Amino acid sequence: MMKVVVALCLLGVALAAPPPAFYSSDSKNAEILRYDNDNTGFGSYKYAFEQSDGTKQEQQGEVINEGSDNEYLSVKGRYTYVGQDGVTYIVTYVADDNGYQPEIEQGPGGGVPDSVVASLLG
Repeated sequence: MMKVVVALCLLGVALAAPPPAFYSSDSKNAEILRYDNDNTGFGSYKYAFEQSDGTKQEQQGEVINEGSDNEYLSVKGRYTYVGQDGVTYIVTYVADDNGYQPEIEQGPGGGVPDSVVASLLG
């Protein structure tokens, strides 16, 4: 149970983190176009949102091995945003007992800058 509490605390910190420094000026005036939230507070959750500036995020999590000594939270998600360089960045990730495992893709406009990759990988 303690592992779940720690995992949920870490997840809360990650979700509360400020947006990346490379978000566009349109982000300041973005409107929420869609917001879905399915969270009963017991074992699993799912949410998604989309903003008018092109930012999107979806995530789902579930408790694995609930009630056992090796209980942990497994989270899968994806977020998309348009950087100041006009490139759409897509990060798909898994966070579980093996840590945070992101895969970074990009739309038209060039490669993912090393600084972006470094900031996402910690």
